[in-house]
Parts: sequence; structure tokens; C-alpha cells
Amino acid sequence: MSENLTSCSKEPDLIQGGMGVAVSDWRMANTVAKAGERLGKPVLGVVSGTGIAGVMLDRLRLGDPDAMRALQAFPVPKIAQEIQAEYWLKKTSQFRLPPKPEVFVNGSEERKARAAKLLVVANFAEVWLAKQGHSSPIGINYLEKVQLLHLPEIYGAMLAGVDYVLMGAGLPNQIPEILDRFAVNDAASYRIDVSGSEKHVLTFDPATIIPEEKRHALKRPKFLAIISLQVAAQVLAQKTKGEVNGFIVEGPTAGGHNAPPRGKEIDENGEPVYGPKDEPDLSKIQQLGRPFWLAGGQAKPESLQKAKEAGAVGIQVGSAFALSNESAMNEGAKEQLRKRGFKGELKVIASARVSPSGFPFQVAQLEGTLSEEAVYAARKRDCIYGYLVEPYLRSEGNIGFRCPAEHIAVYAAKGGKEEDTVGRKCLCAGLAATVGHAQPGQPEIVTLGKELGFLRELMADADSSYSAEDVIEYIYRSSSRKESSAVLSAR
Repeated sequence: MSENLTSCSKEPDLIQGGMGVAVSDWRMANTVAKAGERLGKPVLGVVSGTGIAGVMLDRLRLGDPDAMRALQAFPVPKIAQEIQAEYWLKKTSQFRLPPKPEVFVNGSEERKARAAKLLVVANFAEVWLAKQGHSSPIGINYLEKVQLLHLPEIYGAMLAGVDYVLMGAGLPNQIPEILDRFAVNDAASYRIDVSGSEKHVLTFDPATIIPEEKRHALKRPKFLAIISLQVAAQVLAQKTKGEVNGFIVEGPTAGGHNAPPRGKEIDENGEPVYGPKDEPDLSKIQQLGRPFWLAGGQAKPESLQKAKEAGAVGIQVGSAFALSNESAMNEGAKEQLRKRGFKGELKVIASARVSPSGFPFQVAQLEGTLSEEAVYAARKRDCIYGYLVEPYLRSEGNIGFRCPAEHIAVYAAKGGKEEDTVGRKCLCAGLAATVGHAQPGQPEIVTLGKELGFLRELMADADSSYSAEDVIEYIYRSSSRKESSAVLSAR
């Protein structure tokens, strides 16, 4: 098999979800990969690519030796040295922010090139670190809604040899062709959605990062689209240029962003109501001839076997890993979430209003976070990161960017409707704060799946904890028993 083709001939039957802003960082994915290898189980460790440039800059600011190791491994030392010189051990009161994504539309060529280098290096570093010390595959998860960053992010991950790219929160129909083009170091384009206008096209050429003498064919990672219904799977399988290698079929109890329901009904808690029309037809997905995994409330020993009986390769599990020792979530928040979840006292509400993206978003109800109205009301409304902004056509003919979670007057001045700002919360800053990268005036927000019964199985009591390896052993517990029974029956 040539180098630019996909490796990983055996599909994993357990995928560790890519979560939050660095909740599933390289340490988590690396631990999961090593544990799966040690236990002899086909497990995929996944890093979150969302906001990873800002996280890398903060690691450099604090002198993280692992971040330096990754910089030293980057194939163009000059670029790594430039980043090191600017950010290494710069112990200011708060971490340096990368350029806002809108730079790729309105920035000068110099600023675009600088931003692209940061994204390429950050994604390379996260994947490179996750792949050290084992031979298991590593994946990276992105959100389709964060459109402005996809091209340099994906190329950086591919430079590090990422094995899988996973993407949801939208219809990621452009990604397979991008993977094909980057595998042979060709330039790739991406059409972003612009309100009030035709789509705007962004382009990234690997030649701007890697000189010709260092360019070689890259491994084309497998692409897994995160979907909720068979309709999306059918469109992606039949109308996408480039190969879609599989699907993660995610139900509405999963953490993070969920697909909106077919209907518009909202219950008394403000949660969208899902009905029979929102249930996927797995038989139709199976007919597409591609592997698929089930996600959302799957952290149970019997889930893996049931998924396989339904035609799936396996399952994806997120929240159980998010609350494990290796998760990068703030320890204080993690302890409270585990304790309350163990006692059955933790509520997770799927808000139809929270996310600036317009997608339903699961929010754990935890004191001191944006789930509290008083905390939300006191928050300084500002768009710091700009990941979930909406591009729109300005009256003068150029493209502007707005977010319903930013200052209401600013949003309205950009043509946004004031009613769209009600209840909107800054996920970018809130999720960054949840992993220790808080900006002034920006409180945490925590997302988890709704089904937390695994806590009573993995924890000895409300004050205990568990490891990522414990999660893997727990998931495979039922399968191991079935396999043992089958062997005994055969005898």
C-alpha cells in the first residue's frame, strides 16, 4: 500500500470521543491508545482540534516541555523556531490569543500566512504527541461550523500522520476531497457560508509551509462523518467528491452539539423534543456499504454487542472519558460532576438557545458556570476567539463577522437581530475556561452527555475517581463474558 493511502486496515470498535476545547487533549488520546494496545483491544484515541492553536500558545507561554518536543519535531525548523521565539516562556498574566479566524478573509497576506503557520504547527503538535510511544491509530475531531480554520488545521494534522479525521456539527461534504488533495500536497479550497451572499472560497497551498525538497506524499486519513440520520449519510456517500470512509451515528443524548430535531417543539425545560422521525434507520445506513459506529449514551458493557448486532462496527464513547483522571477538564469541576453524577443529582439540559451555532447543546448544570442565570447575566459579552461567528455580507460589499453571544449593541450594529442574542452563551471562551484557559470575565461552561449511569459502575463511592483504562475495561466487560461463554459452549 502506498504511503498516501489510508492505513488502519482493521477498524476500531471503540472510539474515544473528541471533546471540547482540549478536554480530549493529546495526553488523553495517547493514554487511550496505549491502554487499548496493552489490553489487546481495537480502540481509537481522538484529540479535539477545536481551539488547539490557543491551547498550544498557552503551553509555550508556560514552558511546557512536551510542546517544545513537538516543535522540535516539526519538519520545517525555521517555522518552529519563529513560534518558539515569540511565545516560549512569555509569562504574562493571561495567555496569548491566536489571530481570529476571520483573518483568512479580511487579513493581509502576511497576517494570513502567520495565522496559517500557527494552525499547521498546533495541529501537527497535538497529533504528533498523541502518536508517541505506541502503534495504535489516532484521530482528530473538528466541527464543521468552525469553517474558517479547516484547511491549515487538517494539513497540520496530516503532516503528523493522523489516521482518522472526524467531523460533525454540519454536513462536512467538502472534507474528503481536501484530504485527497493534501495527501499529494496539492492546494485545496473550502467554500464557507456567507449570509446574504454567494459562498466565499478559501484556499490553502501546502507549498506556503513546506518547501519542495521536504514535501512528500502524506497518508490520506480515513474520514468519518458524524451524522444523526440516514439522509445525511446517503447524501455524503452518494454526492461527495472523495471517499467518506464511515459514519458515526450520534443520538440526541450525546454531549456537545446535537442535530436539531425535525419538529420545533420545546419542552418546559427549554429542551428540544425528539420523536420517532429523529431516529436513524440503521438498515439504510448499513446498505451504503460503509462502516458505522453508534454514539450517545453508549457507555455500557452491553452497548458494544448491541451495536454490532445492529450492523455497526462499534461505538463512540465521550462523557465517560471526559470525567476520567486523564481528561484535561479542570479538576474541581470534574470532582463535582463525578460526585453529583454518582449520587444521581446532576442535571444535563439540552439547550436550544445556548450555542451561537444554532445547534442544540448539552449543558451540565453546575454552580459557578454559565449554566447559572446569575453567572450568565454577569458575563462580559465579548467575542474573544471568533470560532463560531457567522460571516455576512456588509452593505459595502465585503464580508463581516458577527456572533449572537457578543455585545448586543455590537451584534445589532452588524445587522443581527436582537432577539437572536437571548440566551446565547460564548462556548468558545467558556469551553476554554473549562480546561484552565480562562479569559478575564469569561466563566466556564461544561458539556456532557445525558446518560451518566457509568459513574456508579466505575466509581467506588462519590469521592473516588477512575482512569481512562478503567473505561475501556468496563466497556469490554460484557463482550469478554460473551466470548468466554462461546468458547465454553464450543467445548
